[in-house]
Amino acid sequence: MMNEEKMEDVRMLEAQIQHLQTEVSALQDQLQDQQKNMAFNLGDQMQTAILLLEADEEEKEEFVLKLKEEVEELRKTLRWQAEINGISMKSCKIKTLQSSGSKQVQHLFIAGHCGDMDFQMEFWLSEIKEAQGSKRMISNLNVVMDAFDLRSFSSLLSGMEEDWNLLLFFRTLRTFSNRCDERRQTFQHFQTKYPSVVSLPGGCRSEVMTLSHPELPSCRLLVRWSLEVSREGKVTPKINVLSKIPERALQFCPQPAGGAADAFQSLLRVLGPEAAIESIIRAVSLSSDP
Repeated sequence: MMNEEKMEDVRMLEAQIQHLQTEVSALQDQLQDQQKNMAFNLGDQMQTAILLLEADEEEKEEFVLKLKEEVEELRKTLRWQAEINGISMKSCKIKTLQSSGSKQVQHLFIAGHCGDMDFQMEFWLSEIKEAQGSKRMISNLNVVMDAFDLRSFSSLLSGMEEDWNLLLFFRTLRTFSNRCDERRQTFQHFQTKYPSVVSLPGGCRSEVMTLSHPELPSCRLLVRWSLEVSREGKVTPKINVLSKIPERALQFCPQPAGGAADAFQSLLRVLGPEAAIESIIRAVSLSSDP
């Protein structure tokens, strides 16, 4: 009986030793992967540092001058790319999660801005080496934006969860940012031109502009300029006029509220956004100036 108990203890100890050996082996593999990544990322820098230490003063000055020129050239390239695509990257962090002979998985975190819009994005990038070449896949995508902008992108982001099209996201982001700038500039222009009539309670980036006559502050028209983003990345502006008129006033004049919205849509089709909005503003201000 004692021998059986001892044998059972021995088997348990052997199992624990085997488990510990497996964990140690996994940790050693992870350490090797990290060392490879460090060697890959820092190899050129280490070699450059060694050469710099061994060089004389004149060579060091030439080397530093060359580095400054390269850095300035990189800055020019980044500025040029930002001007072309409208997107500036503030940071990019990469962490290797898995690395083997045929498969590598990296966790990427990107932060940047496009116009006035800040965004953060993280995802997993998997690269699988096959006989025909390498295949890359994106998964676990997460995008962080301002809640107001994120609501407009909800349809596009739901589609990206299926096809992981990052290029479509960045292209749409630039178009969306440009449309937001157009709306902001238009609202600010009219607020400056008609300060007694136009107000922007939500700020210049808001999608709502309020119109009211100084002598009738309780009667207001709201110009709502929203932007819809489809799953295909198409950005469509939607401009509507809504009325906020006291119920007592509607008893005497029920028709103008709906009539203003219909008239605005007709003007919008004929004149375009800016001219149609200014026509409504002039009507509210009771202005007869050309």
